Amino acid sequence: MKVKPLGDRVLVKASKELEKTKGGIVIPDTAKEKPQEGEIVAVGEGRKTDEGKVISLSLKVGDKILYGKYSGTEITVDSDEYLIMKEDDVLAIVG
Repeated sequence: MKVKPLGDRVLVKASKELEKTKGGIVIPDTAKEKPQEGEIVAVGEGRKTDEGKVISLSLKVGDKILYGKYSGTEITVDSDEYLIMKEDDVLAIVG
């Protein structure tokens, strides 16, 4: 099944949670935080103005992004977990 975001929304594959710190300390499951970094796997066509004109998104497939901790809606597609969020929820493009 394929998912195509509508309007100004993007589909994001979240990065994996860290298993251990840089110093080698193993992080237990109860202490892990939700990742705030991911990669865009699909984008919508853009936001529509009141006049019906489409403003395309500044994000593209393959961009690595940072997003807010509680941004987006979590979905599962073919046993893979994704987030759907508006372009406005994206804080920055990384690298």
